[in-house]
Amino acid sequence: QVQLGESGGGLVQAGDSLRLSCAASGRTFSSYAMGWFRQAPGKEREFVSTINWSGRSTDYADSVKGRFTISRDNAKNMVYLQMNSLKPEDTAVYYCAAYSVAYYTTRDPSREDSYDAWGQGTQVTVSS
Repeated sequence: QVQLGESGGGLVQAGDSLRLSCAASGRTFSSYAMGWFRQAPGKEREFVSTINWSGRSTDYADSVKGRFTISRDNAKNMVYLQMNSLKPEDTAVYYCAAYSVAYYTTRDPSREDSYDAWGQGTQVTVSS
């Protein structure tokens, strides 16, 4: 089972950028599809973005499309979320998550319950 740890969160102003990182343990990182989710205070956790095992296929929530970019470096066991033009409504705890590519054709990567491993989260706060 892969283990995940996020970093890169912080307090920024509206319009600023942040890059979140997620480090994964294990030698089979390239066999996992990865996702980013977020949870704002008082709200349910929601899908942000996903990337397949090779990095060639990505998807985004409509709310972040055009502002956020997901990427991965399989050689470094890392996945990233570049967040530009941040808005106060992007304030949340951001989580990275993983599921085996064995389930890539049978699971919906935008659903929380598709993922088997989760990080502890990193706080992003955007002030207006």
